[in-house]
Amino acid sequence: MVQVEAFLARYPPFDALPPEELRRVARAVEIAFFPAGSTILLRAGEPAGSLYVVRTGAVELVEDGRVVDLLLEGEVFGHPSLLSGLEPAFSVRAHEDTLCYVIDREVAEAVLGRPSGLAFLTASLRKRMERAAEARGPAGADARLLPVGRLVRRPPVTCGPGTTVREAAQLMARERVSSLLVQGGSGRGIVTDRDLRSRVLAAGRDPHTPVSEVMSTPLVTVPAEATTEEVLLTMLEHGVHHLPVTDATGRIVGVVSDTDLMGLERTDPFAVRSAIERAPDRERVVAEAARLPLVVRGLVEADVDPVHVGHAVAIAIDTLTRRLLELAIDELGDPPGPWAWLAFGSQARREQALATDQDHGLAYEPTDADPEDADRYFAALADRVTAGLEAAGIPRCRGGVMAINPAWRRTAAGWEAELRRWMIDPGVRGRVFTSIALDYRRVAGPLDVASRLDEVIREAPRHPGFVRRLALTAVELRPPTGFFRDVVVQQRGAHAGTFAVKDTGITPVTNLARYGAVSAGGIANRTLRRLEVAVASGRLDEELGTGLREAFRLLWRVRLVHHVRRVGEGAEPDDHVDPTELDAIVRRGLKEAFRTIERAQRLLAREMGFRLR
Repeated sequence: MVQVEAFLARYPPFDALPPEELRRVARAVEIAFFPAGSTILLRAGEPAGSLYVVRTGAVELVEDGRVVDLLLEGEVFGHPSLLSGLEPAFSVRAHEDTLCYVIDREVAEAVLGRPSGLAFLTASLRKRMERAAEARGPAGADARLLPVGRLVRRPPVTCGPGTTVREAAQLMARERVSSLLVQGGSGRGIVTDRDLRSRVLAAGRDPHTPVSEVMSTPLVTVPAEATTEEVLLTMLEHGVHHLPVTDATGRIVGVVSDTDLMGLERTDPFAVRSAIERAPDRERVVAEAARLPLVVRGLVEADVDPVHVGHAVAIAIDTLTRRLLELAIDELGDPPGPWAWLAFGSQARREQALATDQDHGLAYEPTDADPEDADRYFAALADRVTAGLEAAGIPRCRGGVMAINPAWRRTAAGWEAELRRWMIDPGVRGRVFTSIALDYRRVAGPLDVASRLDEVIREAPRHPGFVRRLALTAVELRPPTGFFRDVVVQQRGAHAGTFAVKDTGITPVTNLARYGAVSAGGIANRTLRRLEVAVASGRLDEELGTGLREAFRLLWRVRLVHHVRRVGEGAEPDDHVDPTELDAIVRRGLKEAFRTIERAQRLLAREMGFRLR
């Protein structure tokens, strides 16, 4: 048993178990021998009744007579079928004489039911998808999962900042590239064929203009290990079509373009963003924004990371907001001083789905204008943008968190003073403050008010009453504990037989992450990043932080799939999910996700002295 325990402790998901739990697993292990070539599990055969760990030897995953993966010492198999109760998706065959540790269902479910087990489950399934895709060859490979470094075909072509645009165009034509890295002088930049068309030819510049005057800077780069899916999202967020790729030392090893990623078959987000930016009037803006549900459907069906889908939706809504602001300013005339349009809540976090509403505000600094006249201007600006967003299918916030409301339209100094007042007396606005206003981001406008607010947030640890209010918000919304028994909590009303995936799953994770990061003085506003800060600061232990991250991704996937289904049925997207829509393994994953949230809330409540219902 000691040898079994020592072996299991080296491999996930067993490496995260406390000693007494690991000992219990080791006592339950049986040892099975499989001679080379023997079948352990049969594809589409009987569901797995146990969890298997390769002790010595190796096993093959076989699909249609083709080996798609090879599992070696310490690797686990049988868990997808065991948890879902479905037939194995692959046949499992001994590649050579093999010894396996066999763990019965009850013990295996206890291991996989921990936060680390949920993380292991999702990570291992994704890894297996990657390996299977690679084994099928180029025709079957999923380009989304490949590291972008594999797309780099040649070192970057470079030039100096003093190179003329004519010389740059000649160099690009000679080298048959669509971009040049500009190196030397005080910094780095990039010049592309698009830059030469729009910033030189269209602007009527002299051919002897140095490229330093038309290049894009600062340089946005991506690491070679980033997936092509992540790279496409970065391009979309920054509105660029070329990205330099760096190695582990930060050295640029090449450049990828959007055309290199065409195999992803997901360039629609670019098309929607571009169409909104070019729309000549509000009616056309609204018409182009109406295409967003179809784009989301394509992303979901392509199995894009659900967090990335939420990011892509937020980027589209940012673009929509900016274009509506531009059109409104064309009507109203130049603003009477610097200003900033602020996103709050889910838009600020870049975590938006099809069922979303407006949460925004305005900050401004009147210069020569009378303060009342300035506010009237910005009130009119907010009214036009709010109406435009509503026409595009984004309803007004029922709580009034919109720039048309004077409480959410202030001078920059007013915002800073109000945030400090809320922090000193967090009960002034209650949950609206601790669940929406603390998530902010500048979407448009030249006024850098966000950095001033960041400085206030860094003071959070000095305000124990504020920290306590954050913690209370983090435990107020509870996961559907009835779901643990396959009984849904909501029994009556219009949504009987469903569970609210946002309010009882996603929002609790978001609130826990906000508490963990902000109470440590962190200013990140993305949920997954906040969870990392919470773990680094000791607000969450690493296992629980990992479990919450995986729970968040799973809940977001369930939410997005439900939205797409509703839109496909001609219904408005909502967040009330019928568990019968979900397959067995997803329901199992949800149970573990809700247990992880429940555990995190109970630990926080115990620490703060709260009594949970």
